[in-house]
Amino acid sequence: MSKTSLWHGVIPAITTPFTADGQVDHGFLARHANQMIDAGCTGIVPLGSLGEAATLDFDEKVAIVHTLVKALAGRAPVIPGIASLSTDEAVRLARACQEAGASGLMVLPVYVYSSDWREMGAHARAVLGATDLPCLLYNNPVAYKTDITPAQMAELAAEFPNLQAVKESSADVRRFAGIQALLGNRLQLLVGMDDAIVEGIAMGATGWIAGLVNAFPQESVRLFEQARTGGYATAKPLYDWFLPLLRLDTVPTFVQLIKLVQEQAGMGSERVRAPRLPVAGAEREHALQVIGHALANRPAA
Repeated sequence: MSKTSLWHGVIPAITTPFTADGQVDHGFLARHANQMIDAGCTGIVPLGSLGEAATLDFDEKVAIVHTLVKALAGRAPVIPGIASLSTDEAVRLARACQEAGASGLMVLPVYVYSSDWREMGAHARAVLGATDLPCLLYNNPVAYKTDITPAQMAELAAEFPNLQAVKESSADVRRFAGIQALLGNRLQLLVGMDDAIVEGIAMGATGWIAGLVNAFPQESVRLFEQARTGGYATAKPLYDWFLPLLRLDTVPTFVQLIKLVQEQAGMGSERVRAPRLPVAGAEREHALQVIGHALANRPAA
């Protein structure tokens, strides 16, 4: 699969559904992934932050990739996130996901430990070198406390031809210009924050690894296409409607909130895996007001 075909369009960071007894709900996962592709999404990213990967064990992660690859049956690429507590486990996971049929990999920093570049660079090199699959580097210093600069991305891009793209979630849209200044079009740029999609496309992003798409896939695809073809002026009415929901992606309880949106929109369950718990109290009341307003004023297809 070519670089341009793998890293474009709306690619859901798919949530991990759980049954009432806390197991991964593979049946729903398969159906949900196909719903996303039916709506016009171009791929699926499981095992990311939104997928609660930190609470999944190794075998559960590999089983999720198997389920998605089988369910999509070549309709769209499956691009699992590769993150763990150790570099050794991340390398094993990358190889296991390739064997399970993944089309590409999203390489994350290690969990818990906030590394410097010497350590993060060594970790990324180990994972990128463990497979010949196309890879996406995920930079999210807000969540992982490790900031990968454009210069550091350039180091890795020079060493690893299979590093093809970057998911940029630093909350600084100037980063896109910084990456392009050093690398030109060597890396495809993808937006990783829901409420920066129109801005990111204006700066050259070709793809959006999205969260609220799990609840509103048609609107997400439509927003992406409007921003891509007509810019902010064209996308503004839909973006104005969507932004209160998209901002739920940028707070510490984003997993619980997005799953709550899914449940309210009839697109899933708000079940999460401990230590997460469904949002409660004033936060829940506020979220339900935002969701209710959005559903009551949902734009016509």
